[in-house]
Amino acid sequence: MTRREILRKITAFPIVASVLAEDLLAGDFRSVFRGQGIEADEVRRYETGDDVRSIDWNVSARFGTPYVKMYREERELAVFIALDCSASMRCGSVMKRSEQAVLASALLAFSSERSGQRLGSVFFDTEIFRMFPAAKGRPHTLAVITDALRESGVDREPDAEYGDMPEKKEKKTKSGEKSSNLGVALTGLERMLKRRSLIFVISDFFCMNWEQELGRLCRKHDVVAIRITDPLDAILYNAGLVVMEDPETGARIHAPTGFASFRAAWENWHRERGDAWKAITRRAGATPFELSTKEDAAASFIRFFKSRKR
Repeated sequence: MTRREILRKITAFPIVASVLAEDLLAGDFRSVFRGQGIEADEVRRYETGDDVRSIDWNVSARFGTPYVKMYREERELAVFIALDCSASMRCGSVMKRSEQAVLASALLAFSSERSGQRLGSVFFDTEIFRMFPAAKGRPHTLAVITDALRESGVDREPDAEYGDMPEKKEKKTKSGEKSSNLGVALTGLERMLKRRSLIFVISDFFCMNWEQELGRLCRKHDVVAIRITDPLDAILYNAGLVVMEDPETGARIHAPTGFASFRAAWENWHRERGDAWKAITRRAGATPFELSTKEDAAASFIRFFKSRKR
């Protein structure tokens, strides 16, 4: 997918966000805004079916009949996007994982703006190298999306209009420079965010040693783990003997994709890895969500939040 095609998709997201914004805080995610964010607004007479825990005993004793407290929900809390910008995100068959991740980030950013939430973001690879404090407004939203395009590498691709930019291309292909350290990013978020927030972690999760950090983050915040996948993870086609290279370490293997046993082992490994990832995220207290590079990000998010609302 070219840079111009990505920008064309993003320009339509403010319209889609109007649909998604209604469901962004629905379902289980609405619990994020309960507790610190609720203030007593008024009282009314007790009616059959009301929760007895909401009875205001002082007012009830004064008037001689039960009254319950009515609450005003404070929803102006932060939505944070944690975007993986490591080298492994720049691979994919239909489109690059980084491109789908940027589209997901842009959609969430516009939806947060439309629902009136403060938006913040962090970009990480081996460490957190860019952070936007939570704020409101269209200029802030566009700044987050623009940086997501640049830091994820989507804005560095050769383009007939903008040239090849060889100095950045050399940095991108240097082995080991852009590996992922998700555990460091999650620890940084835990230390930075003092108030309970809704956090979207967007990554391919091709890394190790992040499970405990995710669990600690989920104790204080509501976390959605978005795993960017690719069709080749599920089905590997017969392409003969091909060279596969790890974009983060530079390690290479000669893969005999012509052998059915190799393709079956590849598919089983990815399937088991996906099942383990879901089990780990659920055990930590996060909500898992898989987004493939072949899927429409907007439609997938709408289905996801509708299911949470139900």
